[in-house]
Amino acid sequence: MPNLAALARPAGPGTVRAITGPAAVRFNGPMRATQVVPGQRPDRGGRTRRQPLVTKPSHTSAGVLLAVAAAVLFAVNGTVSKVALQNGISSLELVSARSAGTAVILLGLTALRDPAALRVGRRELGFLALYGLTGIAMVQWLYFVAIQRMPVGIALLFEYTAPLMVALWVRFVQKQPVRSRLWLGLACALGGLALVAQFWRGMTLDPVGLISALGAGAALACYYLMGEHGQRGRDPISLMGFCFGFSAMLWAVASPWPEFPFAHLPQAVDLPGILPGSAPLWLMILWIIVLGTVAPFLLVLFAVARLGPARVGLIGMLEPVGAGIIAWILLGESLRAIQVVGTAVVLVGIVLAETARQAGDHPPDLDTARARDAEGTSPLPEGIAP
Repeated sequence: MPNLAALARPAGPGTVRAITGPAAVRFNGPMRATQVVPGQRPDRGGRTRRQPLVTKPSHTSAGVLLAVAAAVLFAVNGTVSKVALQNGISSLELVSARSAGTAVILLGLTALRDPAALRVGRRELGFLALYGLTGIAMVQWLYFVAIQRMPVGIALLFEYTAPLMVALWVRFVQKQPVRSRLWLGLACALGGLALVAQFWRGMTLDPVGLISALGAGAALACYYLMGEHGQRGRDPISLMGFCFGFSAMLWAVASPWPEFPFAHLPQAVDLPGILPGSAPLWLMILWIIVLGTVAPFLLVLFAVARLGPARVGLIGMLEPVGAGIIAWILLGESLRAIQVVGTAVVLVGIVLAETARQAGDHPPDLDTARARDAEGTSPLPEGIAP
């Protein structure tokens, strides 16, 4: 991808840069020139006045398509992961393989894009290790434990209460103001979760699965909060590469690679539901790493550059819905009518909570989006899980 940011670098002293097309040069006298760019209009003195930039509809549409594609890939990944867990690989082994494979790819991309980003200071090293262990390792492992014991859609629903936890942390710990809709969101989320869990009928959900899903939500909240700090001095691709690397180190200790079931990888696994045929287990693990983690992560970054983090986070709410539908079709994980209603109520609560602390988030202009694409500096939005 060309370095578009370099094209915008100002010319040195005494240099005259000719620009054609949308950005032109208007000469005002023998030695004075004014550059006219989109969003600016010169006044009578030759100075320019800033005009609001409007994002092109095609630009916004591309961002929406990218965000939806990422949500769909994340949603499909839930079913693929559950099938792998049911066919000879444990949650520890799967999270270890996913972390290691993702770290290799993201750090490889970093080495190609910006080798200097591979240098890590001593002070930053501790943060990256903590972020990797809390925000990556725990989120993924607890999620895998949860989907082994409860429907994929319900597990994701509990995990995606993380934005609500973040909003409460911001209000009561950081003492920052939030919008009053937070309390309505809290009521919707708690009421909807009660409908999903059907507490009046006793414990209808697996207790270990329920605790794991809530734990994944708490770890995901830490991921969001720590990510805001981590991106102040590092681009998201290298940040996630190092964090997945530290996650892989943890699980390599907990589940050593010599004990990994390599002998099971060539075995054929029957595809679930209406899908015909079978696929080797190694192909499913490769799908989880490439199409279930790296590809949607990069799609999210490109979508954020076009829509902004708040909008992409809201579109990310399609993941638990899509994961539930896919699991229902392929795995037969049906929900009662009251649980479907509860799911809708929870999603409304999450959206209210997520927007309770975010200021107006307008789509960036085209130049900003292109620079973010080139530099990889798009922020990671809430509403998207690693």
